[in-house]
Amino acid sequence: MAEKPTRVKAPLPVLGEGSLRVGRLTKPHGLKGGLKVELFTDNPDERFAPNSVLHLQVPEDSQWFGRTLTVRELRWFNSMPVAFFAEVADRTAAESIVRAILWIDAATVEQSVEDNAWYDHQLVGLEVRREGELLGTVSEVQHFPAQDLLAVKTASGTVLVPFVESIVPSVDLDAGVVSVTPPAGLFEELPETDPAVLDENE
Repeated sequence: MAEKPTRVKAPLPVLGEGSLRVGRLTKPHGLKGGLKVELFTDNPDERFAPNSVLHLQVPEDSQWFGRTLTVRELRWFNSMPVAFFAEVADRTAAESIVRAILWIDAATVEQSVEDNAWYDHQLVGLEVRREGELLGTVSEVQHFPAQDLLAVKTASGTVLVPFVESIVPSVDLDAGVVSVTPPAGLFEELPETDPAVLDENE
């Protein structure tokens, strides 16, 4: 029986509390080192401004581990952002860095304000409420390439809530509350439907 492939871990760069994830490199674009970017920021023009320095989250055995990228330019092709970096000269170099996650350090974050961006430590401990009802508290923020998740500690266990505007419409740091509009079944089990009831409705 074939062994399952080992998942390669990419440790978070050590950038200080308050660092911010801003994007992920998805695939090469063209022959001059361009890379398509999945954005995790509402302000790409600032985060990817020329000469901005981005830190890399890549596996430890990557040639890019521990290195940074300096932005040369961010262009848009058919509504897709494509970034060019001083350290990535051609397509071969671009192919070697695909799937890298891009971060800015805490000092850079402090120099600017981004809408709908919070530090992990600001979120941990906040109450999570649905229409005023207390559901639990945020115990952790988990970062993944597709989206972030809020780990919410409830009376019945931990619930992972996608940190997207449709489910988490507001965060009020002053009130200490995260407001959620979760889909049915996320925080509680849905009642089983009686087959007899279904038959009557048909």
